[in-house]
Amino acid sequence: MASTSAAVTAWESLFRAQVGVMRALAAEFPTHLLSLNEYDVLFNLSTQPDRSARLRDINDLVLISQPSVSRLVDKLTKRGLVGKCPDANDGRGTIVRLTDEGYALYRRVALEHVRVISRVMTLELDEDDLSTLTGLTDRISSGLRRRA
Repeated sequence: MASTSAAVTAWESLFRAQVGVMRALAAEFPTHLLSLNEYDVLFNLSTQPDRSARLRDINDLVLISQPSVSRLVDKLTKRGLVGKCPDANDGRGTIVRLTDEGYALYRRVALEHVRVISRVMTLELDEDDLSTLTGLTDRISSGLRRRA
């Protein structure tokens, strides 16, 4: 088992790298089209069957708090990027569906976002480094899910 000191040092390094990457991505994100948080919602909907999910489930997928997700979904609905309807299986639930217009905007922004991600992540890392990083962070995530 690793020492506490090594664990804290690794966590701090991981956290600083994550914050740095997010700042770099935010600096070049096309915010005139979408905010990063709006993009996060559209991205997660795009990966779901029928490009839809229960509002409650979106809360588990995105990296923002529940009240913010509800407000973002309302804002995206007003823009015509998502639609909302009652959940047929649970009258208390709401289904959020990515509209064709929302998907088209998501794809347009995603193409640019992916180019920026690639550039930022390959400044100092090669293919082997990226594979190692992915393996390590996947192991952390997997371990946390097992313990939850």
